[in-house]
Parts: sequence; C-alpha cells; structure tokens
Amino acid sequence: MSPGQAMGRRDDPRSDLFSLGVVLYQLATGHLPFGEPLHLSAVRKRLWRDPHPPRRLRRDIPPWLQEIILRCLEVEPARRHPGAAQLAFELRNPEAVRLTPRATKARRDGWLTVLERRVNLDRTPGTARPPAPTAHSAPIIAVALDLREGSPALADAIRASLRNVLLSLPGARVACLNVLLDGFITGDTPHDEQGRSARVQRLAELSHWAAPLGLEEGRITYHVLEGSSAAVALLEYAEANGVDHVVMGARANSVLRSVLGSVSGEVAARAPCSVTVVRAREGTS
Repeated sequence: MSPGQAMGRRDDPRSDLFSLGVVLYQLATGHLPFGEPLHLSAVRKRLWRDPHPPRRLRRDIPPWLQEIILRCLEVEPARRHPGAAQLAFELRNPEAVRLTPRATKARRDGWLTVLERRVNLDRTPGTARPPAPTAHSAPIIAVALDLREGSPALADAIRASLRNVLLSLPGARVACLNVLLDGFITGDTPHDEQGRSARVQRLAELSHWAAPLGLEEGRITYHVLEGSSAAVALLEYAEANGVDHVVMGARANSVLRSVLGSVSGEVAARAPCSVTVVRAREGTS
C-alpha cells in the first residue's frame, strides 16, 4: 500500500509506481522495504520512516538500481517517476539513469529528519496534490540518424525538428539511435583501420551530433543497434521501449537506397507511434 493510499487517496496512478518499487526492493534484497505490518497504523509509519537503502543489505546492487528503487518509494508522488514508461525506459537503459544522493545513500534518514516528516504530515500525499498525468507524462522520442550519408544541412534540420517535438512533449527523454548493418550488406567491418570499434565510434558521433541540443545528462541516451535491416531494428526498438515519437531523416537517392529501400518509408508505415521524416532544403546540403 502506497503512502497516498494509506492516507485514503485512491485516484493517483503514481501509487502503482510505489508498488513496483516494493517489488523491485524485494527482488533485489530478498526483504520487504517496510516489513509486513498487520495494522493500518503500522502501514502509516511509511509516511515518515524510510526503508534501509538496498545497498546496505546487498552491496552488489548497482547504484543505478538503488536510485530507481528509492525513487519509486518516495513518499511524495511528485518525487517518483512521472510515469511507468519512464521507469521502464530506465530499467532497460541503466546508463540513462541520472544518479542523485539516493544512489549512494548508505543508511536510513536520521531521527531529526524522521521527526520533521512526522510532524509535517500536511506535506504528504494526503493533501491536495493533483494526480500525475497518465500514459504520456514521460514520453520517449527516438531520433534515428544515418551517420554514413547524413549532410550537415540534414543534421541541422533533424535537430530543429527534434526541438519542435520537445516543445510539444515537455519532459520527454531522447534516445539517439544508429543502426550498424551487417557487414555483408554494407561492407562495414567491426573495426576501422586503426583497430577502433565501429560501435564506439558511432556512439561518439551520436554524442557529437546531439551536443548542440544542450540536453542535460540523464535526459538523452545513445544506442547503436545491429541487424540486417535498419527499419526492422528501429521498429523493434520503438516497440520494446514504448517510444512515443520517432524523428528521422530521409535517405538521399543512392545505390544503398536502391538496394535496401526507403527506411523512413517503412518505419513511417509500420511504427506504433508518430513518425516525423525530415529532409534538408534543396541547395543547403
């Protein structure tokens, strides 16, 4: 039972995130975060008494997982994840988790902090906190980039389009994607002539492309997908990660397009979400 439910509030969907935090805590540590209270008065104690940090019980729990669990177990709903989609995204992409003091917390809060929470129960979810918006409160935008053929003009156009989408989806996370196609299709190799990993190189290029956006750390991630079809790899990522919007450039006419077809066309036709296909203006490439 979440703190809000213990205070009689039943209409806040963020209570489910608290319940997920309890499940994650038990799976990670083998213990329930608040024991097994038998009476409502004991349940209400979680309004002011925080659980032992998971890493205090098991040192092998990674900091990012403790960050997620303790965020789910926050008394204030506003301090939890905005929605289940963002929580699922962070569980699939640990590198995207922005670490706060929760990640390194070594013990429960001191008695002064606990006493303050106990006295100021008017600040708990039982008061007039509005419920969080559901479903799309933490949207995920995937930006698919072709690092082989992209021109500076197209890169600028995709960034401009992404900025517009971000204005319409406040608080959204951005996932920058590139697909490393099988070598027998493109002639690519896992390493360049200097022995550097192609995957690492592309991750660096994605980061360089995104730098002008100025998004804070934790709000943007970079992923190099692999497969024999760029469209299939992008569609599978969008489906698995609950992507809300895909932004991608249109491939220029080329031999590769004649062999592989239009990736943007296939993604736009089959994606489970909105898709924006961007072209650079004529004469600006």
